[in-house]
Amino acid sequence: MTLYYLKIYTTTLAGLLAIDAIWLSVVAKGFYRRQLGYLLADEVNWWAAISFYLLFAAGVLVFAIVPGLQADSLRIAALLGGFFGLVSYATYDLTSLAMVKNWPVTVTLVDMAWGTVLTAVASSIGYLTGSWLEARQVARSPPVSSPIPPRMTRGHPSEKG
Repeated sequence: MTLYYLKIYTTTLAGLLAIDAIWLSVVAKGFYRRQLGYLLADEVNWWAAISFYLLFAAGVLVFAIVPGLQADSLRIAALLGGFFGLVSYATYDLTSLAMVKNWPVTVTLVDMAWGTVLTAVASSIGYLTGSWLEARQVARSPPVSSPIPPRMTRGHPSEKG
C-alpha cells in the first residue's frame, strides 16, 4: 500500500513540476518580471522551492487525490484539487496583498487562478495514476483487494452503499 501511494505521489509531483516549470519559464515569466521585478531575487532559493513542491504534492495527495480515489471519481479529485490550489495560493497572495507595500492585485488574481488550474490538473494526474495502478493490480491478481476503501454512495463515510 505504501508503494501504491508513493507512486501516485511521485507522478503528482512530476506533473506539478513539469506544468509549473512551463508556466514560470515560458508563459508567465515576463508577467512576473514586470509585476514583481523589484522583489525578485537574482537566484532561486532551491531549498525553499524544493520544500514547497514536496509539501504541496503531499497536500494534493491527502486532500484531493485520496478522496477522489475513495469516491472513484476523477471529478471529485479535480474539484478538491482545484479548491486546495485556490486556498493554498490565496494564503500566500492575499497575505502578500495585505502586508507587502505595492503588491499588485493583478498578481494576486492571476496567481490564485493559476494555483486552482495547476492543482486541479495535478490532482487529475494523481487520480488517473491511482486508478491505473488499481486496475493493473486487479488484472494481475484478482483475489488481492484494493488499498482504496469501497466506493461510498452517500456523502458520509458511515453510510456505505
